[in-house]
Amino acid sequence: MMRGASADAYAAAAAVLPGTGDLGRVGQDLFGTADLLRSEPGLRRVATDVSLRGEAKADLLRGVLADKVSPEALEVIATAVTQRWTSGRDLSDALEQLGVVATVRSTGGDAGRLEDEVFAVGRLVQANPELRDALSDPARSRSDKADLVEGLLGDKVLPATVALVQQSLSGSHRTVAVALGAYQKIAAEVRGEGVATVRVARPLADDDRQRLAGALARTYGRDVHLNVIVDPDVLGGIRVEIGDDVIDGTVSSRLDDAGRRLAG
Repeated sequence: MMRGASADAYAAAAAVLPGTGDLGRVGQDLFGTADLLRSEPGLRRVATDVSLRGEAKADLLRGVLADKVSPEALEVIATAVTQRWTSGRDLSDALEQLGVVATVRSTGGDAGRLEDEVFAVGRLVQANPELRDALSDPARSRSDKADLVEGLLGDKVLPATVALVQQSLSGSHRTVAVALGAYQKIAAEVRGEGVATVRVARPLADDDRQRLAGALARTYGRDVHLNVIVDPDVLGGIRVEIGDDVIDGTVSSRLDDAGRRLAG
């Protein structure tokens, strides 16, 4: 989350992010620029140097990126470098986040499906040690890992999902799974939603999902996207985590409470 001057800078750059057009291309261009700034510390220092005029920095980036990125992405980048950032890292992080926003917008009415797919891939990575190791192996090139993702997901998911999973390989987050979790939260914010992790002993029926989503929406004042995890440790009942709130109505929790009361 951006703070202080960086929050204002992010808002200024986000204001010129297009809502229509080839948003998939815009997202890829912003991802590429974020990666470039991370790999070129000299360029990053100049782009965030508060002693330089904003327009001079924008002209520099326009020269570096001319014919390499779309005009729409270049406008976002140029606006971003004219702003004041709390730290040099915040600029590249902001461009990556805006790339995620553009990628989510590129899916149109499939944004909810994108959220589900990103969550599912994150769970797959966490549950599969071989895949997790392959995607984090420093001996493998990022291109090789991206090809692995393409081969694994291919036409099984939205192109935008593949794009986000491939971006999660950039190393901007501690792990691929952490990156995907952050991307899903951004996707939810784009749709004006919250995100709830729901743990149950068995899959929820559609009616039960709708009732739960409706109850959470009434409680939190906005729609809530449900990440449902079937967890045998739950035994029965349901556990909901949304932000810092935990609603634990599982059988195991009730048994623990009963045991504490008896012990007391």
